[in-house]
Amino acid sequence: MRLVNIGFGNMVSVARMIAVVSPDSAPIKRIISDARERGNLIDATYGRRTRAVIVCDSGHVILSALQPETVSGRMAGKPDRDEELEEDENDE
Repeated sequence: MRLVNIGFGNMVSVARMIAVVSPDSAPIKRIISDARERGNLIDATYGRRTRAVIVCDSGHVILSALQPETVSGRMAGKPDRDEELEEDENDE
């Protein structure tokens, strides 16, 4: 089982993820509201602004403070810009 970090040390199984989307559109806001009513909403933002909404095959909806591009990059195994900067600083 492969896990991806969605911020603040929280991990989600890549195999269970259906979509990683921005929370700005009305249909996504409706999905979040419906999941909250059903008790299937997981808020992993730690009080920060929601920037990505992860929809899982189990019906769970996960809120993340990371950009959707960052989450998808981590799914693909690409290093974040911040991680690249830290590696460059360590080399000096």
